[in-house]
Amino acid sequence: MDKPASKSGIRAALEYTGIPQSWLSARPRLPSRNWLIFITLTSSALSYYTYDRHQARKIRASYIDRVRRFSEEPMKSSELPRKVTVYGAKWPGDEDHQRAIRFFKKYVKPVLVAAAVDYDIVPTRQLGDLTRLVASSVANERRIALGIDQPPVSPINLSSQLSEEQKRTRELEGGVILIGRHTLKEYLAGLERGWTGGLEKVDREEKLAQELAADGTFDEVDEGKSPVGIVNDLEAEPIPTSSRLPPSRNTPLLPPLVLSESPPAQVTTSHPHVADINPPSTLPPQPPLLLVPFINHVGFRYIPHMVLSFFNERDRVRAGAEAAYALVIGQTRDFRGPNSLYSDDALLEEAHISTATSGARNPVQGGDLDFMLWSEKLIAPHSPLSSISDARKSYYSSLPSRLATARQLARGEREMTKEEEKNPPASEVELRAERLAKESKWRAQEDGWNIVRPGTGVRWDERFRGVLKVFRIPENEEGGSTEPGAA
Repeated sequence: MDKPASKSGIRAALEYTGIPQSWLSARPRLPSRNWLIFITLTSSALSYYTYDRHQARKIRASYIDRVRRFSEEPMKSSELPRKVTVYGAKWPGDEDHQRAIRFFKKYVKPVLVAAAVDYDIVPTRQLGDLTRLVASSVANERRIALGIDQPPVSPINLSSQLSEEQKRTRELEGGVILIGRHTLKEYLAGLERGWTGGLEKVDREEKLAQELAADGTFDEVDEGKSPVGIVNDLEAEPIPTSSRLPPSRNTPLLPPLVLSESPPAQVTTSHPHVADINPPSTLPPQPPLLLVPFINHVGFRYIPHMVLSFFNERDRVRAGAEAAYALVIGQTRDFRGPNSLYSDDALLEEAHISTATSGARNPVQGGDLDFMLWSEKLIAPHSPLSSISDARKSYYSSLPSRLATARQLARGEREMTKEEEKNPPASEVELRAERLAKESKWRAQEDGWNIVRPGTGVRWDERFRGVLKVFRIPENEEGGSTEPGAA
């Protein structure tokens, strides 16, 4: 009979602590095949994630150290820090209109803050908002320069308040940050509209209301009945019209828009010859532009790209930090327009080949107008035109019955049903206001999509040549061969 193996002092002591003997006598062995696969995949993903985030922090810290000296320069008490304007338009197909702004805050802002550069974020909510905002700003600037309007005056005079010339100088010294190609399209489209369009002040909402009122949608269909607001009996109670019907369900007071007999929209102007003023042949200096590369994957088809992007945070950190560094250094070059021999898009040749083989209209323009041209293929599946068409068709198919109900109740031809008492139907005034709001939104979305949709190209005016500038990284700087916006 074999003698039992002798136990070491440590093992014998551990047995008296209550640890099962099977645990002490167990011998280590390799896990099963499935466990090995799981451990390998999990440890590889975790290691790559840790390495990626470590490199991202290292890259950001290196650029912060390179610009920290600018924040340590002394300033006078009357001086203001450098300030830039940030534009981030809504990405087509994404309900989150702040996606581009969050990209700026996460990847560009840290370097700007380290360099003591102030910024002003201009919010936009839907496609085309940035174009309309820039066009309106340029038109107001032209009116003030021509003496048609007076510059805004603050009611409080402060010694530190800047004059219009000082504000303009600070704006030119700051710059404009454009997040993504779609933002570049909207911005240049707004510049073109502002410097090409007229200077008349037109109430767009009132103009649209007059257009909708004249299309006959709210006209009486039954010829046996008098139009709304008109009765044959002079002693009878007048039928409620849009001006007589009280607002219901906390509806805000609305201007008397929407009556077909209303006069046409008036053009507001204080200058007798404002309509005869031609656009200027040359443009004043414009703030330099910083083109920040940005893409957004929306939809199930791009889930693999989202996973890869999750493990490549360092690429976005490097792109944002390089762009911010170029702005902080402040060196600029001319914006390269069409027919330029140089393009910042590394996939320009690929775009030439793909459009030539497919027979589609060639979207390549050349120069900085081809900034991130390849990203348009991510926007193509998100056209809002089909959804707008379906929504418009559904709305107008149900409008006649809703309008008939509103007029019957307004004339007292019938009483409300129990369901209508619980949920009162909209009055004719409310239906007109609702239609105005819907049409205004649909048309704004259509106009915005026509600006950013793939294949349209970036709006360009030859007056921009030599006036627009772009920030660039100095060639003698480390990594300076890559400019912001290069794919």
